[in-house]
Amino acid sequence: MIASVRVGAARAGAIFLLVLFVFFASQAQQPDSASVIAKVDGAAKFRFDRLASYSVTEHYAVYRGKDETHPAAEMTVRTEYRKKTGKSYTVLSQSGSGLILKHVLGAILDREKEVNRPGIREHSWFISANYEMKLNPGGVQRIDGRDCFALAISPWHKIPNLIEGTLWVDAKDGNIVRLEGHSLESPTIFTGAAQLMRQYADMNGFGMATRATAVSDSFLFGRTTVTIDYRDYQIQLAPSK
Repeated sequence: MIASVRVGAARAGAIFLLVLFVFFASQAQQPDSASVIAKVDGAAKFRFDRLASYSVTEHYAVYRGKDETHPAAEMTVRTEYRKKTGKSYTVLSQSGSGLILKHVLGAILDREKEVNRPGIREHSWFISANYEMKLNPGGVQRIDGRDCFALAISPWHKIPNLIEGTLWVDAKDGNIVRLEGHSLESPTIFTGAAQLMRQYADMNGFGMATRATAVSDSFLFGRTTVTIDYRDYQIQLAPSK
């Protein structure tokens, strides 16, 4: 009888220790919002300070309706980003509907040029100055092979090019891993506000886009899907201070 009581007590003690271990492990994996947001802000500042320029080849494809196998238009551009001047584009090839090339893809590139001008680009960064950010419950999530935290983001001000949705950031350094949400304004007059998805990869310590999808509806074009694939990054770092 005494032996069975001792065994029961030992089991209860072991279960109690296991519960404590799980509790403290979950607490260790669930930091407060402020610390995660501080990492996100720090990653954005590090990117701006250290990224002098980069070039990347971007392939755009536009699909009409539910057909996402035969693009109505395609364009490949070489994008050049320079910290002092912003973005510029060189069209390498294009095919398909001239109307879509001009009024959809051309408008997207024009918008990207505008929002990446010095003095303007800072207002669209994913930082706490531009967005209200709230850490989603659930602790660490595995996204694209990386430990991440999810943040619900909502712009402080309803201005063009800002997004409402969810941002997944690397748990170690705050770099962006994935974005999902919807734009507050249409990038062109021919498409409606878009549902967005963008994936990022770590390159030289920066979160760089690798794949993006935008799905929108409009009275003129109906359902329109735009995909962007990014490849051949060439990154130039600024001298460290």
